[in-house]
Amino acid sequence: MTSSEIHLEAAGRPVRLTSPDKVLFPATGWTKQDVAEHYLMCAEGAVRGVHHRPCSLKRWPGGVDEKFFFTKRVPSTIRNAVEVRFPSARPGRMAYVEDVSDIVEQVQLGVLDLNPWNGRIDHPDHADELRIDLDPTEGFSFDDCRTVASATRDLLEEVGLVGWPKTSGSRGIHVYARLEPRWTYGEVRRAVLALGREMERRLPGLATTEWWKEERQGVFLDYNQNARDKTVASAYSIRQTGLVSTPFTWDELGTIDPGAMTLEGFRDRWAAVGDLTGGIDESAGSLEPLLAMVAADEEQGLGDAPWPPHYRKQPGEPPRVQPSKRRMEE
Repeated sequence: MTSSEIHLEAAGRPVRLTSPDKVLFPATGWTKQDVAEHYLMCAEGAVRGVHHRPCSLKRWPGGVDEKFFFTKRVPSTIRNAVEVRFPSARPGRMAYVEDVSDIVEQVQLGVLDLNPWNGRIDHPDHADELRIDLDPTEGFSFDDCRTVASATRDLLEEVGLVGWPKTSGSRGIHVYARLEPRWTYGEVRRAVLALGREMERRLPGLATTEWWKEERQGVFLDYNQNARDKTVASAYSIRQTGLVSTPFTWDELGTIDPGAMTLEGFRDRWAAVGDLTGGIDESAGSLEPLLAMVAADEEQGLGDAPWPPHYRKQPGEPPRVQPSKRRMEE
């Protein structure tokens, strides 16, 4: 073994880490080994967020100041892989996590944040996680996300689901709810769209489900994050911002400071509160009340909304009849 290679003990086995001193965050000097040790520290929570979920590998081989790329099909160096079907219906093999050693294997490939599906290898065609991604548009802030997150929690409680909030590691908030694995990704996506439309009614001018960026104003509820094969940075992921996607309690909604959750600052947070996602897997609920909201929307003429551009056009998907005003001016 040379000085440019170490082996880290992870879940009872040594995992090879080459170039451990490679700086991935030039502004702070944080290295590849720092990222690996972050996941070893919070292994309990990090594994819970990705356990048995197919993972896309978002790789930053040159660090955060250079371009990243996604690897969906698993490299040969990854020990755990599973056959999946992509939205195109083509098959492929993707990485999945059994324990923290699998996360360190991803870090070895230049991965920073973990990007799992919202379904598991045990039931690959059915989602067991509903994801509400709250993203503030220009002119809006994290404080606006707090307001929408609070209303989202109330609505989830009304439909019998438990919301688990975390900072996104960027500008927004994620709220997850576990589901019984009985519904397709399309059904979960459509249910989140109905939830988002209800948020628009409750918080007019603040919550929005507008897909086209130039038409959004407020906090965007990204319903398409629930489509098959879509991924969101999981709990305890370290983002390219240098911030950790940090779970918090609802009592902390008004006080949590996302800017303090840096790779270094999060260490104190973990030492003080540990893993706050315990119990999430036991909180699975039913999608039926939200699907009833979907049916109510359809009775009022509110059909489906645009899908991500790389998906085939879906039945009932509204076409974009004309370009936006901004695009016409360009």
